[in-house]
Amino acid sequence: MISYAYEMQRLHSVELRHLQALVAVAEERSFGRAAQRLGFTQSAISQQIAAFERSLGAPLFDRPGGPLPVELTATGEALIPHAQAMLAQLATADDEIDRLLAGEWGRITIGTFQSVSVKALPAIVGELRAERPGIEIQFVESDDNDELINRTLDGELDVSFIVGDAHDDRLEYETLCTDPFIAISRSADALPTRLDARTLRQHPLIGQHASSCCSLIETALREMGVPIDYVYRSNDNAAVQAMVRAGMGIAVMPWLAVDPDDADVRVHELDPPITPRQIGLITRRARSRTAATERFIEIARDVARRLHTS
Repeated sequence: MISYAYEMQRLHSVELRHLQALVAVAEERSFGRAAQRLGFTQSAISQQIAAFERSLGAPLFDRPGGPLPVELTATGEALIPHAQAMLAQLATADDEIDRLLAGEWGRITIGTFQSVSVKALPAIVGELRAERPGIEIQFVESDDNDELINRTLDGELDVSFIVGDAHDDRLEYETLCTDPFIAISRSADALPTRLDARTLRQHPLIGQHASSCCSLIETALREMGVPIDYVYRSNDNAAVQAMVRAGMGIAVMPWLAVDPDDADVRVHELDPPITPRQIGLITRRARSRTAATERFIEIARDVARRLHTS
């Protein structure tokens, strides 16, 4: 412990330019050539080495004079590998910071939910990875809005998709798109394309377990006088659609949760319509966004526009 404190007293005033000068002179074996390499005058390099030596209380170089090359002293030999390692580490850090600020490197943790994960997220992530393969992307999926909001506030998530507005001043929120609610039935049932929502009373319902989206649907159906009595419930959108395909009943779902290319299922507009849900993005207000996070948000906006107009 005493030795460490003593060494720190010797090195506490050493600056980066001193280490650069030490390495350059040691490798060039000349103050003049080291000065040219670093873009200083020879007298400036001599002053930097002299300041370093005063701090250490020992010479770093033997200077034979004339055309003879300078040589490291034992003190210089002991310091040079540490100086080289420190400069190499700083160069690596400088490169990583450059790539981080340019959005070419780093890690993003994204909060998402099932329908966004299926319909939007693959396009967003595919474009981002094609542009910037050095970015590491991690995901947290949950159908619980509050969980995604709380994990964003806790700093676990850099950015998260949510349903509706978070209504929290600690968060930055923006709406990406609206997602209309539709009904799906078995194609063989030949129900009209525009479905009177009140006719849902005459059909078994297939739905989800409690979630923010399910709450929006159930509230609207109750207002229409449709009883909520499910014959099957699952938070797996594909399982809900499979049960509709099997003829178990009708499901009311957001458009993003449905596979419209399923030939055995018919998609219906509801009359009257249920107010569409909003799909938004949140970030923590007090948290600085990296360039990679900013680019993810830009791509998400573009993909959402394409989804909305398709």
